Amino acid sequence: MPTPVSAPARLRALLDAGGLAMPGSFNGLCARAVAQAGFSATYVSGAATSVCAGVPDVGLLTLEHFCRVIREVYDSSGLPLIADADTGFGEAEMVRRTVIEYARAGAAGLHLEDQQFPKRCGHLDGKALVPTDHMVEKVQWAAKAAKEVGGADLLARPVICARTDARGVEGFEAAVTRAKAYFQAGADMIFPEGLATEEEFARFASEVGVSGGRGGRAGAYLLANMTEFGKTPIIPLSRFGEMGYACVIYPVSLLRVAMGAVTEALTQLKTDGSVQPFLGRMQTRQQLYDLIKYAPGTPWELPVR
Repeated sequence: MPTPVSAPARLRALLDAGGLAMPGSFNGLCARAVAQAGFSATYVSGAATSVCAGVPDVGLLTLEHFCRVIREVYDSSGLPLIADADTGFGEAEMVRRTVIEYARAGAAGLHLEDQQFPKRCGHLDGKALVPTDHMVEKVQWAAKAAKEVGGADLLARPVICARTDARGVEGFEAAVTRAKAYFQAGADMIFPEGLATEEEFARFASEVGVSGGRGGRAGAYLLANMTEFGKTPIIPLSRFGEMGYACVIYPVSLLRVAMGAVTEALTQLKTDGSVQPFLGRMQTRQQLYDLIKYAPGTPWELPVR
């Protein structure tokens, strides 16, 4: 039998092709819907993971909690995924453990950020950064762990993404300078958080000098965050591709849509005392069964990933 292609190798191939949309999956069922809709990859957001547990996105959840969500998303969808690792759950030793545990859980890649703990959402003010050399050390440890996880197969190594929040703290040029340092430290991908205009995204891609992945190319992959209600305007996926961004994450979009519908339904139920008015907006029982590939009376088989 042919050797299965690893999740990191599948992700790298998609990144090399460019224009990769990665909707955020906040649980396994959502991940199944992302796959059913025809998307080739997905994303696990720290913000979505946190608020689904009823807590704010300030680094309160454990590594084990994140790994459980990653495993559910990967097992349910089979899609290669990038997962938010916040600040790495600690210093260099914990960054190493995070890379290993995320890979075991099914993540094809992860991103680390250069904020001080406790971190904040990237589109909020009041953030503080660790020194550049501190983040460089974390990236070095992460890259070393990824090499050990993937072994001799370069494509099987988890994608290490370095996120910089410097744009909103130290300014645009500082973000460029930090990004270059993180790439030199071993990051495969750069994630500039909180850019404020389309022109800034284009300029960042130009100044960082990215041109693809490490697989025979000179630069890093670029990741763009297309989140709503933040500092970044709504920019089409195609435009990000034109500017040189290998992938675009939509971290909390599906959660916001889902919770908007939940809130509306609860308001109507409280008012009317009946679910009848919003039956037409529900997923039917059969649609749910189809999504999880379940036929009542037939044994259900867990997919092998």
